[in-house]
Amino acid sequence: MPDDEGHPDTAEIELGRVLAALADPLRRRVVRELAAGPRDGARTCSSFALPVSKATVTYHFRTLREAGLIRQVDRGNSRMATLRRADIEQCFPGLLAILTAEKAEEAGEADPAE
Repeated sequence: MPDDEGHPDTAEIELGRVLAALADPLRRRVVRELAAGPRDGARTCSSFALPVSKATVTYHFRTLREAGLIRQVDRGNSRMATLRRADIEQCFPGLLAILTAEKAEEAGEADPAE
């Protein structure tokens, strides 16, 4: 059962919800940026500069949180988001590597023939 903030327990993270959350390119971008950052790095939602309204940013982060991809903690007047890296790797080994590779490919850093 999710905690009071809507974070599911590791055993409750479901592939369908994770894939649905990652289907949106802005949510994938958030996860990729967190994956590329420091291992325990926390960022405010506004630091991602998503090109959508504040209400839509809230929706995207709630979707990521409820899917089990991020953990959010209140810090005064903002919320800090961290990637649930260990939980994701435990449930879906290699998923973060695939997302990181997608970013590299989009940037032209990876050879698509490989």
